[in-house]
Formats: sequence, structure tokens, C-alpha cells
Amino acid sequence: MRTYTATTTAPARPEAVLDVLTDPDALLRWAPVDFDVERLSGRRLAEGGSARVSGRLAGREVGFDVEVHYADVDGLALSAHGPVALDVAYELRPTSHGSEVSASVTVVPKPGLRARLIAEATAAVLAGGALQAALGRMAHEAAAADEPAGAFACLAAAA
Repeated sequence: MRTYTATTTAPARPEAVLDVLTDPDALLRWAPVDFDVERLSGRRLAEGGSARVSGRLAGREVGFDVEVHYADVDGLALSAHGPVALDVAYELRPTSHGSEVSASVTVVPKPGLRARLIAEATAAVLAGGALQAALGRMAHEAAAADEPAGAFACLAAAA
């Protein structure tokens, strides 16, 4: 079991960041790994909700069943169960210029060679900076969606 973390500051309110974290269309643009949403229990990720996602890892087609533990102004936590288990959390804290976003992804391998290979490939992607890069894309998307706060942060930074 390995945990990967990253932190960034988004020039957007926590509510705008949460909107980007839970919007399935936005997720496809910023997530650290490319995937398709096959099924979603609601319009977006929400507490108690579920989803089915699929994609490619280690050159293999994989699918995950996702359970959302919470999704509120404090952040998002979910678990994804497939060939490996992923525990994912995004913590949101308001700042004077937007939101601090801390992400953690714990990769839990399951028994078997295929599962171990997929766990190692996932770990390599995350260790290679994919989580930090994804947070940067997410922060940019949240700032664009939260234009008044994003514009204010840009003006404040220029002053």
C-alpha cells in the first residue's frame, strides 16, 4: 500500500473547486488517468453515490466501481474498487485568494500478478507527477468556472 499526495492553491472558492471535483465532464479533462464514465448514480458525484469507470492501465483495459463517501465544501472522498483498490481524498480549505486543495491517493494492490502489475503502473504514474499535474489542471478549471473569484485573485496577484 502506497499513498501519493499533492497540494495546490486554486484561485477559486471551495464551492467552485467542489463543482469541478464532482462534475463528470470536468473530471475527464483534469483527472490524472484517462478514463470513461460508464455509469453514474446521479448527475454528478455526490455523497452516497456510485459510478462505474473504465480505462487503460499497464496496457490493459480495467474497470472500477466507485463509491463516494462524502462530497461537500470540505472536500471529496471516494473509493474505487477494481484490479487494485484506490482510496482518494481531496481536502479543501478556503484561503484569502481562493482554496488550498490537498489530494491523496492510496493504492492498495490485490492478490495476483495482473493486479500487482496494474498497482505498479498506477504507482508509477502517480509518482511521476501525474497527481500534481492533475491538481494544476483542476485548479485552472475551477478558476475559469469561478470567474469573479478567479479574476479577483488575478488582480490581487498583479497588485
